[in-house]
Amino acid sequence: MTTEVDPGERATRDRELSPSTTARDAAGTLAAYRALSDSARATLAHRADVAYGPHPAERLHHFPPRRPGAPLLVFVHGGHWQESSKEDACFAAPALLAAGAGFTALGYGLAPARRLPEMAASVRRGLAFVREHAAELGGRSDAVYGAGSSAGAHLVALAATGPKGVPLAGLVLLSGLYDLDPVVGSYVDEALELTPAEARALSPLHAGPPYAERVLLARGEHETAEYARQQRGYAEALCTAGRPVAELVAADRDHFDLPLDLGDPSTALGRAVLNQIGV
Repeated sequence: MTTEVDPGERATRDRELSPSTTARDAAGTLAAYRALSDSARATLAHRADVAYGPHPAERLHHFPPRRPGAPLLVFVHGGHWQESSKEDACFAAPALLAAGAGFTALGYGLAPARRLPEMAASVRRGLAFVREHAAELGGRSDAVYGAGSSAGAHLVALAATGPKGVPLAGLVLLSGLYDLDPVVGSYVDEALELTPAEARALSPLHAGPPYAERVLLARGEHETAEYARQQRGYAEALCTAGRPVAELVAADRDHFDLPLDLGDPSTALGRAVLNQIGV
């Protein structure tokens, strides 16, 4: 059952956690995710539905790099932990492969069928799997990068944090929620049913710095004030903890179309990503 909050506070949380209110064409961009992802799977060599864990949702699509020993970027999709899938998350594969990296789209299952701690555990297993099998996937274990958008950014940050955190070469976190306190009692929480204690325990902001050599935080210019606050707060926390962090606000981008720039050297985000992974 969703935790009850004051109706006025509920309205504020619902508005601030609705990225479509500031996006220019959310539906069109979501359709582009699927069309570009379908095209990537149809035209590029890849390994589909590789099992990385025992749960049926623990599957990934892997696009091997064109040369062995390359960096590997593992991307975790967003969707407020209850929408989208790895089928919609392959759109960046062509650009990353052209730049000299490998690309993996990671599935983790969705609420309400899965609870948030289960999703976090799955993403942690997926990242650990790619690290452990990096050589056979065409990469190196010391050059595995975790990337995610929105809910995916939250899950990647959490998976690299804490006693069971997976050490990674770097993180690329797009428009993430790093403090889940505002999610409690919002419309997003209807599928998650978080208690305040769970929200705090599952917040990267309160879990300490991730095990990553470098962190890139990026959001679009056209985001709600809450998403801007979340990025700023997490960047400050990382700096305080001594983690190297770069922060980017991409001009003329919103919550949905920003991920399409992953690996595209003609964009600010694409150049920052390629620079971070060393291709």
